[in-house]
Formats: sequence, C-alpha cells, structure tokens
Amino acid sequence: MKSIVQNNNTKPWEKQDNEVLEATSAGFALIVWNDEVNSFEWVIETLIDVCGHSEQQAEQCALIIHCKGKYAVKYGDYEALKVQCDAITERGIGATVEMLTT
Repeated sequence: MKSIVQNNNTKPWEKQDNEVLEATSAGFALIVWNDEVNSFEWVIETLIDVCGHSEQQAEQCALIIHCKGKYAVKYGDYEALKVQCDAITERGIGATVEMLTT
C-alpha cells in the first residue's frame, strides 16, 4: 500500500511500505492493566509468584500500573510471556502480551 505524505516544503512524495518485520525480531512485553477490582496486595503477590519479581519490584510495578493504567512488567519472547500472561489472567487480573515496535 502506498500513501501520500507531505514534507516540510508541502510537496507530496510517495512512501513505500517497508518489509514486514518478523514478530520474533522485535521482542514482546507482558502488559498488566489497572482495574478497580483487584487490590494492590493481590497484584503484588501475583507479580512475585508468576513473574519472579522481588517484593520491591512488584510494589513499584503495582504503583505504576495504578497511576498509568498499564505497565510492561516483563520483556521476553512470546512463548514464555504467554504462559505468564495466562497465569495472571487466571487470577482475575487483566494482562496482554504485546509486540514491541521499533
């Protein structure tokens, strides 16, 4: 697909789509989402149990999740993060695995 883009001189030019990147080359992030249901303690306990976070790291992540609405609590390959994502969602906490973009 081609698109017309204006540069600073307001002259249009064509931009060619680049090759599609393979999903494995960019890496993935495990995102935990804020909600109004789960307590800080439950989220902290989950991050410790499922992600192997220290108590301090889990507390910091929980605070950022609360303030920002979501936070990438772990990075890695899709297969490993998917297992952790499933374990988190089984505990009633919203989580997704998202591909990192460059």
